[in-house]
Amino acid sequence: MEPYAEPRAQYLRFAREADDSPCFRDWSLAIAEDPEVLAWLAALPAGKAQPNLVLAAARWHGVPAPGPYAALREALLGPSSEAIRATVLERRTQTNEVRRLATLVPAFAALAVDEPVALVEVGASAGLCLYPDRWGYRWTDPTGRTLAEAPPAGVGPGVGELTCTVDLHPGAAGPPAYPSAPLAVAWRGGLDLHPLDVRDPDTTGWLETLVWPEHDDRRELLRRAVEVARADPPDLREGDLLTDLPALVEEVAAHGPVVVFHSAVVAYLVEEDRARFHDLMTDLVAAGACRWISNEGPNVLPRVTETGPEPPATPTFVLGVDGRAVACTHGHGRSMTWL
Repeated sequence: MEPYAEPRAQYLRFAREADDSPCFRDWSLAIAEDPEVLAWLAALPAGKAQPNLVLAAARWHGVPAPGPYAALREALLGPSSEAIRATVLERRTQTNEVRRLATLVPAFAALAVDEPVALVEVGASAGLCLYPDRWGYRWTDPTGRTLAEAPPAGVGPGVGELTCTVDLHPGAAGPPAYPSAPLAVAWRGGLDLHPLDVRDPDTTGWLETLVWPEHDDRRELLRRAVEVARADPPDLREGDLLTDLPALVEEVAAHGPVVVFHSAVVAYLVEEDRARFHDLMTDLVAAGACRWISNEGPNVLPRVTETGPEPPATPTFVLGVDGRAVACTHGHGRSMTWL
């Protein structure tokens, strides 16, 4: 995902990323060859033409999905055009993909922190990924054989099990450090420019609309995660990751060792700010202020990506621990290749 690329390139790339959503794949390929729709997208402000946002806004205004491209085209260019554009301008793609926790938890375990942590999510949205201890996990090999399991903490409402397929890169020194017990969390919260309140039905309705049409399993996981956050709300702060994170890290260190993490967030920064964020995090880690878990596209934090082998040509994220690549992960957390 590169939200600042020109529209045709964005939609061609998204068609590859959405290979498990036939509707979004077909729509994106059609958009990439439709000059009128591309012109409509090009007229949006920078960063607003991204497929996840535009296609969700169209669905928000009644475009059926799965459904024919003709209906989407009519909505974008016809009477619904201004309403969809207003939603695109107002809303954001603040997804909370809780299955990504199945790829993040082994990274948390790799930190080998032996006391309860203060968990800080950057770009937290509604904070649904701040509950790694409330889920059970099962990691399997590509044949389906169970490699490891981890239980939930047993507090609050049970939300179920997150599964992830794991394989090893040929150069891997060994398998991930699968946890045998839940991560102990002393404090959980985060920063977001526009934190979301899961007690608001409009907010949760939008979050559900952001889930791709055919992905009923992801929608169900989202609903379960919303119930957890409603029962035990995280401490979400309105703030900018480039300016407000150091003070938050210093504040919450009183609760325990600080672990800062993020997933599919830094891509929304322009290139120079991505570099600034990388420098900020490496400085905080070097000073002993926190540990750092990153999960972003290969081109988003290139200095992290460069510490590992060449990522595969298929769309992927690069999972990093304190600035070093440890895995390539599926964007929705379904699988990972440990490096």
